[in-house]
Amino acid sequence: MTARARAVVVGGGIGGLTAALALQLRGWRVTVLERARELKPVGAGISLAPNAQRALDVVGLGDEVRSLAAWEGVGGLRTPKGRWLSRADPALAAERFGGSLVLLHRATLIGELAGRLPADVVRTASDARLADAGDPADPSRPARVSTPEGDLEAELVVGADGIHSGVREVLFPAHPGTAYAGFTTWRVLVPPLGRAFVEHETWGPGRLWGTHPFADGTVYAYAAATAPAGGAAADGDERAELLRRYGSWHDPIPAVLDAVEPGGVLRHDVHHIAEPLPAFHRGRVALLGDAAHAMTPMLGQGGNQAIEDAVVLAHHAAPDAPLDLEGYTRVRQPRTALVARRARTVSRVNMLGNRPGIALRNAAVRAVGLVGPALMLRGMDGIADWRPPQERPYVDVDERV
Repeated sequence: MTARARAVVVGGGIGGLTAALALQLRGWRVTVLERARELKPVGAGISLAPNAQRALDVVGLGDEVRSLAAWEGVGGLRTPKGRWLSRADPALAAERFGGSLVLLHRATLIGELAGRLPADVVRTASDARLADAGDPADPSRPARVSTPEGDLEAELVVGADGIHSGVREVLFPAHPGTAYAGFTTWRVLVPPLGRAFVEHETWGPGRLWGTHPFADGTVYAYAAATAPAGGAAADGDERAELLRRYGSWHDPIPAVLDAVEPGGVLRHDVHHIAEPLPAFHRGRVALLGDAAHAMTPMLGQGGNQAIEDAVVLAHHAAPDAPLDLEGYTRVRQPRTALVARRARTVSRVNMLGNRPGIALRNAAVRAVGLVGPALMLRGMDGIADWRPPQERPYVDVDERV
C-alpha cells in the first residue's frame, strides 16, 4: 500500500467509525459515507465486554469509554415473579476475562468515535452504492463507490452498512441474506427512577426483560418476545404492548414502564445471517459488523464483534505491506461464526415457551449457580477474553516523529 492511500467506509455506525479511526491511525485517507442525515445510532444502549474494550484501547478510546460508562454490578437472572435464578459476580468475571463489562449510550460511543476524526471525514446524507469491487492485484483498478455527488475511487472500501447491507448484496448476489430469528425486541430509556434497584435480566415464557442503569442514572431497559415477523402494536402504542406483556412482572419493571414517554419505545424485529457468507471480502472490499455476520443479540456481542472487526481489518491494512483482505477473512470468519452460533443457542434457551422446558432451564441455571458463579461464566470463554493482534495503541501517522 502506498502512503496515504484512500479508504471509503460505507456506513457511519459503531463498526464503520471504529474502522475509519483505526485506518486513519494506520495512515489511510478516510472518507465515511453515511446515508442518514446525522450520526444517530439505532438503539439505546450498548454493553462493551472486555474484548471490545481492548479493541478500543488500540484506537486510543478504551480509557475514555470506561470513564463514561456504568460498570457491571451485582445483578443476575430472575423469574417474572422476582425469584433469583443466579447472581452475577463482577469481580470474578473481571478476573476471568481481564476486565469488566461496561454499559453506555450508543450515542455516546458514536460521539467519541466521530470526535476523533477530522471534521471533513464523515459525510452524512450520502447514499452510497458499490459500483466496482476493484482488484488488489491490479494497481490500476481501484474500487469505486457511486454517490449522488459523484464517484469515489479507493484502494479499500469497507462495507459497514448494517444488516441490510447493499455492499454485501453487490459482493455476494447469490447469498440469501438475512433471516428472521423468530422474535422481536423493544428498547427504552427513562429518567432516573429516584430509588436504587438491582440490575437484572428476567426470563419468562417466550420473552425476557432487562433493566440496567447508565452512569448518569438514566435507566436502559430492553425486552424480547417471540412474535411473527413484521408485527406491531395494534394501535401503534408500543408502550401499551409492553405493559400488556410485562406490566405484571417484578419491580422495577412496572416503574420503568410508568416512566416511558409517548413514542419512547424502539421496536425492531431481529434478523440474522443464518447461512454464513463465503468470505468477508472480495476484490478491494471488506465487510464488517452486521453486514458480514449479523447475529442474535442474546450475548450482547453484535457491536463488540464489529469493533473487533475494525481493528483486525486495520491490522491487515498495514501502511508498509500489501493489503491483506484474505488474512482478514481468515481470522474473522471462524471467530464470528463461533460467536453467532453461541448467540443462537442462547436465544433458543432464552425464548423457551413451553412450561416443561422452562422448568428444566430454570432448574439447570439455579443448579449451576449453586455450584459456583465461575461455571456461569464459561459461556463467554473464548469470547470476552479475546485480545487484538496488536495491543499497543496506534499512533496517528501525522504525529509520528
